[in-house]
Amino acid sequence: MAAQRTKEFRDRLSHLAGARLNAIVLASAPFAAVDAFAQTAQPFLSPTSIFAPMSTPARSIFDLSMFVMGVAAAIFIVVFSLLTYVVLKFGKKRAHDGQEPAQVYGSTQLELAWTVIPVLIVVVLFLATARVIASIQNAARPRNAIEVTVVGHQFWWEYRYPAFKVVTANELHIPVSDPAHPTPTFLTLLSADTDHSFWVPRLAGKTDLIPNHPNSMWIDPSQTGLYLGQCAQYCGTQHAKMLLRVYVETRAEFDRWIQEQSRPAHLGATVSDGRRIFERTACVNCHAVAGTAAIGRFGPDLTHLASRETIASGAARNTPENLRQWIEDPAIFKPGSKMPAMGLSDADLTAVTGYLETLR
Repeated sequence: MAAQRTKEFRDRLSHLAGARLNAIVLASAPFAAVDAFAQTAQPFLSPTSIFAPMSTPARSIFDLSMFVMGVAAAIFIVVFSLLTYVVLKFGKKRAHDGQEPAQVYGSTQLELAWTVIPVLIVVVLFLATARVIASIQNAARPRNAIEVTVVGHQFWWEYRYPAFKVVTANELHIPVSDPAHPTPTFLTLLSADTDHSFWVPRLAGKTDLIPNHPNSMWIDPSQTGLYLGQCAQYCGTQHAKMLLRVYVETRAEFDRWIQEQSRPAHLGATVSDGRRIFERTACVNCHAVAGTAAIGRFGPDLTHLASRETIASGAARNTPENLRQWIEDPAIFKPGSKMPAMGLSDADLTAVTGYLETLR
């Protein structure tokens, strides 16, 4: 059964590749130029550029966009050429005798041409778009696919890995997908409050997270690395700082990360004061730390906070200085954040920061 599902997914990838090939044949010159530009200019492009796709859904959308752009460019060239021809040939000459040009009151051929041709162009664009949408949305899910539940909050991301019983926040880790042995990642998208939109341009198109209306999408990155994205639906004051970071790793690195995330929090005896302060404040009402009394679910899971590169959903680097400032007053980084300033003394603030730095 697993082999059959994997074969279906591989066939689907081949089908998508065939769709892209057909589109390229229809307008090969513009596509080849743009694709060559994407390959050569990739190091200079924005990390959120759509011109350097690294996943099957993103590549399909990119090729469709190039096809539409090629058709639009062809229409522009034809119309502009005809306009230029008419202006040059029939423009008013100095030796004009003042007589009115011959008037044409109707032409069946012309009327048919400017009606039928636009309709055919729209139909072709519609069919090409529908084919790409259907191919992406109806992709078979192989048995070895990674499943992640994404929950959008104001203003951060929660990631749950049901098969591994792992919960983390703001930084999504997934394995690279080898074309010979595809390992796609399927995302179930939920919202805890208002509308959000999951968009990592180099991996897939935008998909909304709507309260009480689960959505889904899938990605199969072909290259390891860090891919950046953004909540693409206005969701409140700090929408602009609800950032996305997707870490694509080798399978061995991903398995190692899962193993580390599955362990309870590292609790050192030297930070026991910080832990006691953390557990007796309102922090435990919102945050969870596995193996402790902190079981809150309104804020990010902090069990392995120190293993993350950023805090505040990518708004700041995860350094002791930034972490201390974030605990002292979150508005320094994200005005309007749902996390309140706890009003801790300097000594307590230092102790809590030291405790959180050990949560790896």
